[in-house]
Amino acid sequence: MSARTDTATKPESQTRKLYVKTYGCQMNVYDSERMAETLADQGYESVDSPDHADLVLLNTCHIREKAAEKVYSDLGRLRKLEKERGKSMQVGVAGCVAQAEGEEIVRRMPQVDLVVGPQAYHRLPDMLSALEDGKGTQVITDFPVEDKFSDLPATRKSSGPTAFLTVQEGCDKFCAFCVVPYTRGAEYSRPAKHILAEASRLVESGAREITLLGQNVNAYHGEGTGGDWTLARLVREMAEIDGLARIRYTTSHPNDMSDDLIAAHGEIDRLMPFLHLPVQSGSDRILKAMNRKHDADSYRRLIDRIREARPDIALSGDFIVGYPGETDEDYEDTLRLIKDIQYAQAFSFKYSPRPGTPATGAEQISEDIKAERLAGVQEALGKSQAAFQNACIGQTMPVLLDRHGKFAGQMMGRSPYLQNVHLPADTERRGEIVMVKITEAHKNSLGGECITAP
Repeated sequence: MSARTDTATKPESQTRKLYVKTYGCQMNVYDSERMAETLADQGYESVDSPDHADLVLLNTCHIREKAAEKVYSDLGRLRKLEKERGKSMQVGVAGCVAQAEGEEIVRRMPQVDLVVGPQAYHRLPDMLSALEDGKGTQVITDFPVEDKFSDLPATRKSSGPTAFLTVQEGCDKFCAFCVVPYTRGAEYSRPAKHILAEASRLVESGAREITLLGQNVNAYHGEGTGGDWTLARLVREMAEIDGLARIRYTTSHPNDMSDDLIAAHGEIDRLMPFLHLPVQSGSDRILKAMNRKHDADSYRRLIDRIREARPDIALSGDFIVGYPGETDEDYEDTLRLIKDIQYAQAFSFKYSPRPGTPATGAEQISEDIKAERLAGVQEALGKSQAAFQNACIGQTMPVLLDRHGKFAGQMMGRSPYLQNVHLPADTERRGEIVMVKITEAHKNSLGGECITAP
């Protein structure tokens, strides 16, 4: 693990081993898969551990607190591993921490061989070639003009019944707490024909369900036949792909929830009745401070319209508590919103400053208050989620079996509402959609019995 000039230690005829560690969001999962595919063309075989890897890539996320420090800690462990095994490895840092930290990573950890931002990982083969040519540590964290997707392999296959597909990247919203505009850049939407071609390849290789990804996925406006397409138009076209049974998308912004997308939820059977639509706070004052550009009541009205189009839709959201300046009244507003909406699931976090964002310099609320408010929000969300889970008992619903369960003779799958469902089933049924009668509900899963004939 060093920025050295003798990195070509294996003959070209031998396969080199690649280990990619993925942090954070689903978009990073997608990016990691594409990195591995890109490097497979260079003779790298993916492995499940860094123990015997020739190249280790840390595909990082900058959303969570102390994200950079966790990466530096992992780099320290890799350096120790290299010493213990007595064999050198190349190490690269990719993703949003790479974008944010750049040369600082090399300064703090000079053993790192390459640093590449999330918009430039298609250049990994060139970076590795430069290393082998003795050109020293490679750092690319600019936002290239070219479309990285055009330079990625066009042979992508699905590794199972479900797959992620990035259709949009970047963000133009500039919420005061968020680093995404600085690490992923401005909004960019892939051409529709490229997305449809990739989706078709995924289905041909076994995918039954595809989740469309984007930082603001419902802001999608990619080039298509007759002009730019909206996300709704893209979903309608994808629904015509033979063999594709389910379509999902995440993550959305309330301000981009267009009329045609709302209508699509009521008209397209293959579009699953689940929507992750973050609100972050129930206080208009805090929403304004966050630069969210919507208020709590407009969010409530939007939810009413969505439920009118698709009455059984399950909703998910994100909440930040303890944002700078948040008062007890603001906190109570958030609790009221949670009670009004009744989320099927949601994510909640204590606010933590992100370097370079506008909210970082504001006076911070004490950690004790943050913790107390987070506990209150999670209690309210837990009641809402439990009610949704319990209401499923006795229902019969289609479940896509996508993985083995914890026990022999058990399979796991996803309900239309993105719940984990476990049931007795033969492992060869992976990839099937079976009808399941729900018999039990837990905090994060459902149990049931298959009523579809084998």
